[in-house]
This record gives sequence, C-alpha cells and structure tokens, in this order.
Amino acid sequence: MPFVDIQGRAVAYRDTGPKSAPAVLLAHPLGMTQAVWDEVISALAGRFRLITWDLPGHGASAAAAGALSADDLAGEAVALLDALNIERAHFVGTSIGGVVGQALLRRAPQRLGRIALTNTGAVIGQPDLWHQRAARVRDEGLAAMAPELVDRWFGPIFKTAHPASVSGWQTQLTRGDDESYARLCELLAEADFRGNLNGVDRCVHLLTGADDGATPPDTLSALAHELPDSRQTVLDGVGHVPAVEAPERFVAWLGDALSAGSTRAPASYDDGLAIRKSVLGAEHVERASNNATTLDAPFQDMITRLAWGELWGNTDLTRPERSMITLAVLAALGRDGELELHLETAKRIGLSEAQLRQTLMHVAIYAGVPAANHAFKLAKQHAWGQAIGESDTTA
Repeated sequence: MPFVDIQGRAVAYRDTGPKSAPAVLLAHPLGMTQAVWDEVISALAGRFRLITWDLPGHGASAAAAGALSADDLAGEAVALLDALNIERAHFVGTSIGGVVGQALLRRAPQRLGRIALTNTGAVIGQPDLWHQRAARVRDEGLAAMAPELVDRWFGPIFKTAHPASVSGWQTQLTRGDDESYARLCELLAEADFRGNLNGVDRCVHLLTGADDGATPPDTLSALAHELPDSRQTVLDGVGHVPAVEAPERFVAWLGDALSAGSTRAPASYDDGLAIRKSVLGAEHVERASNNATTLDAPFQDMITRLAWGELWGNTDLTRPERSMITLAVLAALGRDGELELHLETAKRIGLSEAQLRQTLMHVAIYAGVPAANHAFKLAKQHAWGQAIGESDTTA
C-alpha cells in the first residue's frame, strides 16, 4: 500500500484504474477505512481512476496530531491530489466523507468535477451527543464500543443476511486510533454548513438509505435545500453504508452520477482542456494553444470543448477504447499527422501491444491492407518501435 506525507503525517492511499481516466476521489465514513470502496473499485476501475485514502487514525494512516476541522480534512484531500499531480477529480463521500465534500465545495471548488455525497448532511446529529461519544471513546476505547457503533452503520436486512461482515467491521473498528476517532467526533459536533453552500454552481447528487438512522432521508432533504442544484435518491432496505450493503445498486447510482450522460451542463472549455492534457500530454496541448492565432483560436476552443470535453469526457467508453477507435478511423482515412500523434497517445494511456495489433488488423479487413500496412509502419517508426520490432512491414 502506498503512503504520502501530508504535513509530517503518513497517509495511506490507493490509486486504481487507468491513469488517463477521469479521476474520482472517494472519502470513507467515520470508523471505517478505504476498504469500504472495494466493490465499487472492482466495478468501476475500467472507466475511472479511483483514489481512496484512510482518514487520520483509520486503516493504515497515522493518527491525528491535534484537533481536526472539516477544512483540515479538505486540505488533506487537496494535498493527496497534488501529490498525484491530479488537477481535478470527481468526488464521492459517505458520512464524514460527505462533510469533506462540502468543505471542498467551499474551499477548492475548482478542483472538483462531479460530486456525489451519500448518507451525510449539512449538520449530522447533535453536538452534545458527538462530544459525549468522544468522551466515551477516550474513556472506554473503541474495542469496547465497537459492537454498539457498528450496529448503527447497517440496516436490519444487511445485519441479518451478513453477520460475518458485521463482525468483520467490528474487528476493523477495534484497530482504529481512539484519540483520532474522538477528534473526528468533535469535528462533526462543530461542522455546520447551513447557509454556506448557496454559492455552489453545479449539480450535486445525494443519496441515503431508508433505514439509515444517522442520516435519514429528512437529513438528506435538509442538505438538498442548501444546494441550489441537487438530485436526491433514497435506497430502500439500506442503512448508513450503501457501498457495503447494496454495492450493485450503489454502483449503478454512482455510475450515473459521475457519467457524462447524467443531467449536466455542456462540458466547459476547462473540462475539455484538462482531459486533452491528460490524454495528449500537457506539452503538446500548450504548444498548440501557444501557436494559435486569431484565425484558428476559435477552432482550438471548439475542439477542446467538443472533442475532448464532450466526447473523450464521456465515460460510456474507457479511454483505451476511445484510443482504439480513433486509431482505426485515422488509419483508415490515411490521416498520418493525427495518426502519429494518437499512436504516441495510445502508449501513454496504457494501450497494450495486443490491443494496437488487433486495432490495425481490423483496419486491414474493413478498410484495406495498404492502410493497415502503412499504419503498422508508422507505429514502428514512432512510439511502438521497440515494442513491436524494428523490421519493415510489407504487405
């Protein structure tokens, strides 16, 4: 498991999926770990780059060094993105993870793409109850309180059907740092976003479980009233942790929330520029932008928004799949300049030799052997020379 140093504290994280895919940052609930996202990652890793991390004193992350605020956790999220050289990411947060998302919406909205918050609220619970829990954890310890706390996480259907999972999460909770958990309880006692989210200018997807006693549908509705543009969903038969209790339904909801096909405004120039840089490389894009004149600047703007923001930004296909389609079209049409660029791009975003070979063999069958032969030659002359071999290709 990799670690990153954030203000002198080791933070454990995972980075799964193609590096060129749209990045998604996921924040887990209080008392749990990034393992809460395991089934989500296995389902979505082909479409997204999924980054998860352990909160202070949770999982493999070091304990908190002092008092914590929602802004502190938001700063930790931004620092993780910086460490991974990610300019912008979609965000998913459950429970206290949703609090992190709200803090990010205030602190660093420019770093966020689409936002999905689950089982959370502008205010969660009552301050005095959080302070009481913090005091009990310091006095009794998580090991003693684990059965009581975990019982609140899951709905009755899950607890009846999956007793081993409930027991396993209890064991996991006992391994957490008592003081860090207590400080996060105190954070939740102070976190209050009422009246502070009016400036949010994007759609926020919200979800909770019908059987969630901690953040019931009324709490979600109250948060929705704070957000100018939000979409609410309630899952029947689910408690506080839908990623664990109903992973298939959760993944279906999340995929819609994060996909370009969901209800949203047209892709902006900034959206397209970020995708264009991640696929083609920042140096190439900056060179193209710097060389633009009054003649072709509107053209550069158009292809950035449409080709990259709308088309490559749509997650119905993975970026390697889009690369294969692009290579086949360019080879079939004999567009050598663009083909050479996209051969370089294909290697950068992780296309395998076998995938490139099959793409160009399709060209041979459907567009003609000479076109495929020429494309193989260009591939060997450029990025794929060492991988495929340096000998000439002849028809």
